[in-house]
Amino acid sequence: ILKIILFVPRIPTETEDFVDILEERRRSSDLGHALRTFKPQPYTGALPCSASDLNKSVLESQYLRYMTKEIAMETGSSVEAVKQEACGILEEMSHNLQLGFIRLLGFTLTKVFKRIFSSIHVNMEGLSRLQQAIQECPVILMPSHRSYVDFLIISYILFTYDLPIPVIAAGVPLAGMKMIGEILRRSGAFFIRRGIGSDKLYWAVLSEYVKTIVRKGFAPMEFYVEGLRSRTLKSLKPKLGMMHMVLEPFFKGEVYDITLVPISISYDRVLEESLLAHELLGVPKPKETTMGLLKAARVLQEDYGSMHVNFGHPLSVRQLSQNKINRSQYNLIPRDLPQKPSAETQACTNWLAHLVVRVQEEGSVVSPWSLMACLLLQTPSATLAEEGLAWDQLTQKTLWLRTLALGFGACLNWPGHVPESDVMSSSMALHHSVVQHKRGRVHLVEEKDPAGNRPVSPEEGVLRRAAAVLMVASYRNQALHIFVRPALLVTAIHTTKSTHRDELFAFFCFLQNVFSNEFIFIPDRASEDFEEACSLLRKCGAVQISPQEVAELEAGLQTTCFLQALLQPFIETYQVVLRFLCEEADHVFSEKQLLPAVRSLATRLILSGELHTYEALSSDTQKNVLSALLRLEAVTKLRTTESKYRVNRAAIRRIGDILCKFYLLQKRLISRDRRNETETLCLIMITHEPHLDALKMFCL
Repeated sequence: ILKIILFVPRIPTETEDFVDILEERRRSSDLGHALRTFKPQPYTGALPCSASDLNKSVLESQYLRYMTKEIAMETGSSVEAVKQEACGILEEMSHNLQLGFIRLLGFTLTKVFKRIFSSIHVNMEGLSRLQQAIQECPVILMPSHRSYVDFLIISYILFTYDLPIPVIAAGVPLAGMKMIGEILRRSGAFFIRRGIGSDKLYWAVLSEYVKTIVRKGFAPMEFYVEGLRSRTLKSLKPKLGMMHMVLEPFFKGEVYDITLVPISISYDRVLEESLLAHELLGVPKPKETTMGLLKAARVLQEDYGSMHVNFGHPLSVRQLSQNKINRSQYNLIPRDLPQKPSAETQACTNWLAHLVVRVQEEGSVVSPWSLMACLLLQTPSATLAEEGLAWDQLTQKTLWLRTLALGFGACLNWPGHVPESDVMSSSMALHHSVVQHKRGRVHLVEEKDPAGNRPVSPEEGVLRRAAAVLMVASYRNQALHIFVRPALLVTAIHTTKSTHRDELFAFFCFLQNVFSNEFIFIPDRASEDFEEACSLLRKCGAVQISPQEVAELEAGLQTTCFLQALLQPFIETYQVVLRFLCEEADHVFSEKQLLPAVRSLATRLILSGELHTYEALSSDTQKNVLSALLRLEAVTKLRTTESKYRVNRAAIRRIGDILCKFYLLQKRLISRDRRNETETLCLIMITHEPHLDALKMFCL
């Protein structure tokens, strides 16, 4: 199943089994749809479970009783006081699903969706598979998370097709919204605090609540494995806390199997695109309030194009975890007692979480605008804003890129019955806030000054242009998963100047390690990723492959140039952060100090002409650099109340040298030391890669 779903590229056709669920809503009564008979078929053998019954089961569980007594002993409080605190946590957290509110939400959402979306396409085959899975064992719905709409659309679709409404993990800030929070709670949402930290009682209540939902199986459970909404529209590295809670009933043998259903939600245009770009530039996120929602009602006046919701193949945890975890370890301790997950359990959970995100990526539907964004960002931003890019040139390149993407197995939302120029023109018009087509050229549109015509400082001008660039980049990011593996291989070929497979594979693995927070790579699957990259590049005529060699072909120059340019903004951003840590940062720093300081340095470099990518101002990419340096042990996290880091400048400088070697830039941001570079390259790659012989040979 996994080979079919993930490892074999597929070329979708126009006959994909997607149906526009808004088409029927435009022809019939919205009220009739909301009030119709609703009789879902839950998991076979599962008994109905009200919100009060669920809470009672949690509070009376042996696990929570044990944890209550243990916490009372640790804190010196009475058992009764700890129980009361647990009751308060559960009351704040728990859902109160009621069909009446589902009907109310269904009626309201129909009105909203018909106004802002031209269509919402759902794959009916995936819904049929979900319906079957729900009746066989507990089901966990795992959608991608790019917009607040994600939270609403899954329940709306399941209500429309008479499938059980899920209980949904949501953030506590939503619960604080007057009226809205209560509607969401009564529509199946349960609310989780952010930054739980070491609150032992909260963890105990939350984990028992989640595990009870899974054990009882009265409704599917829905949560976002990426944790937070992606501000870059790129897949995030999965968070494992909730994932482990969900899987524990299977590991302990309390349920026979659990089915994970990856769901890919794709947008032509995201409602929050401007808000997300400004958050990446350091503008504080607006507080989630009912008044704020009402003020944002102007989004209802905009057109957001199509949405695609692709329900992926159900994944059996029982089948996938075979040979990955020995569940007998759980027989040594009573089920009701807390048990710290073993290294084997953590590795299995991590593998499954990454697999789900990769299946989400494979199931996403890429719009024509995403392909156009890939090409627009390979034009210097200043040129794009001032001179623009010729429309004919963009059209020609986009059609070439469409062919390449289809050859790489992408699922494209490109209407076959519409002239190609019309498809691109309508995509451009949909994103009129960031690009404009005039006089045969495409221009980047920068933010206007809301205060009038007051003078704009150079720094403010950089931020305004950066906001537009980051909005375009977010749509490019939706297509990155298609190209990233071939792009890493092309970079390795150009860096090593070698054709030997072992040497290329060693560098490919190093790049995966450096960028493992930037892109999603399934653990222990580097060899398959490398072979997939080789296969795709051979398929498009960019390389020639033999058992021992991978040689670049002249005929594939356009492809290899495009793939190299695709990674350039990320490598340049990494180099800017490394330069700051080498030259300007204190030996000990915090993340709060790092982000604005790096943004200030990047702004100065852009104004001086040394740096050309405005994506270096993105806080998310800067955080990913910090995570990579922690993993490579170039910075170390100190044990203090505030998260602080100590920088090893020698290691930082050497890693920067390696990145310069990977991608030749016009300006080198960090000085070189070839001896140190080779030593560091050997050290880092030998630490993380088993192919030592080829690596040592290359380094020597």
